[in-house]
Amino acid sequence: MRLVRYGGAMSLDGYIAGPNGEYDWIVMDPEIDFAGMMRQFDTYLIGRKTFEAMGRMGNDAKSMPGIQNVVFSRTLRQPDYPHVIVNDDAVHFVTELRAKPGKDIALFGGGELFRSLLAARLVDRVEVSLIPVLLGSGIPLLPPPAERAALKLRKQRLYEKTGTIGLEYDIVRSR
Repeated sequence: MRLVRYGGAMSLDGYIAGPNGEYDWIVMDPEIDFAGMMRQFDTYLIGRKTFEAMGRMGNDAKSMPGIQNVVFSRTLRQPDYPHVIVNDDAVHFVTELRAKPGKDIALFGGGELFRSLLAARLVDRVEVSLIPVLLGSGIPLLPPPAERAALKLRKQRLYEKTGTIGLEYDIVRSR
């Protein structure tokens, strides 16, 4: 079965974006192999708010060759966004997608989408680049209300040039 892996950058105080969605605080460490990471996925799951923020920043989430972008929204209409799949039932869609052959699935954006898929037990791994900055407020990694989830460390790496720490955890499933 394919893994759903939630990933992204997070400030030391737990935010994935600033109060207005800004991400200018995220440092791009030259040692991180972004192309290698992207080759592990063939599907990106994107929440509506993240998708709209991407649009405001000039990125329309157009899929790259071999990668399918799926935006979850109850308000966006598929005909308006022919370059992505628009779906309004993340749990059903991801449940079916995991059973199909393919590469792992990247949960790219949206704390709320992460929260809903985590509650449905559809997230397998959390991969975070911990950026050495304190934002003071913003969009949290896991917005409340959320259930507790136990994690088991898979690996960690310090990127010395920027002080970024790469963290990778498996979700621990209770029996």
